Amino acid sequence: MDNSSQAYGAANVTHSTKCQLQKVHLAIPVLLGILSVGCLVFNSISLWIFWFGFKHWNSSVMLQFNLALVDASVLPITPLMVTYFSLENHWPFGEFLCQFQAFMLCTHLYGSIYFLVFISVHRYQAIVHYSAKSVWRKKTFWKKLIWGLWAFLFLQGLPLFFLIKTLDLDGTTRCLTTYKYELSYVFLLYTVLWMLLCFLLPFCIALTSYIKLGAYIAKISKATLQGRVMKTKSIQMITVALLIFAICFIPFHVCSTLATVLKHYKMPCELRHRIEISYYISLVLSIVNCCLDPIIYNFASENFNKSFFKTLRRLVSSK
Repeated sequence: MDNSSQAYGAANVTHSTKCQLQKVHLAIPVLLGILSVGCLVFNSISLWIFWFGFKHWNSSVMLQFNLALVDASVLPITPLMVTYFSLENHWPFGEFLCQFQAFMLCTHLYGSIYFLVFISVHRYQAIVHYSAKSVWRKKTFWKKLIWGLWAFLFLQGLPLFFLIKTLDLDGTTRCLTTYKYELSYVFLLYTVLWMLLCFLLPFCIALTSYIKLGAYIAKISKATLQGRVMKTKSIQMITVALLIFAICFIPFHVCSTLATVLKHYKMPCELRHRIEISYYISLVLSIVNCCLDPIIYNFASENFNKSFFKTLRRLVSSK
């Protein structure tokens, strides 16, 4: 079971019987709905440009296209999530869709992290260790890595269809719950493992790549146009990528891990409610990357930049 599903349940049902279930503020489903529309618009444009605007795909375009696919994977479940929060944490869609929601959340969250790591390593190798014959520039090499990553994402989320169950609690049906006591320590173990292996390790790899890339481009001369462009684009990409980790992934993993760990300790109801609210906010923020990732595509490709803003201007003028 992935970290997102465990913590999601932990934030919802870690209350003792003495604590009343916390109602979800209306701002959460409203903001989630707005983000869903933004994700739909930006990723539809991005996928259209990648598919029809690039006649020849290099390894960089391949990675960006697959990141856009991962971002789009969250769209089928956002209406379900908005409805769930709007109904004050009541799940009316049945057990299979609850399991499907957990699977897609896992695919989106960790797929985004993994592909951002791939892009960071690729950027570092392409600039710092440039070589036309390097394996890091070969499309066949990246095709194998990409297919392997999609297979890993599928296998990573597949157990959720067997482990996730809905739960009737205080007259409502909860989705992705870890309320069952006999499984609580199993969820805690999974949470720690996923935090270390599926978030901290990839984040450290990406951070190391960007630090080394930053140190290298700091030495590039601004005397030539090519040097100025490379330096500016690289700095912009590093900034946006780190911003995505800071906004979307770090708060979510901190809040979800905290919610799961503190589940095993007696706490005042007010503190439980605050942890729950913090988790909901971090869950919404984890989807913000759908709207931020297209910025990376714009910095990585001048052709994408021109096509993207041209399409946006058409959409605005048509209204």
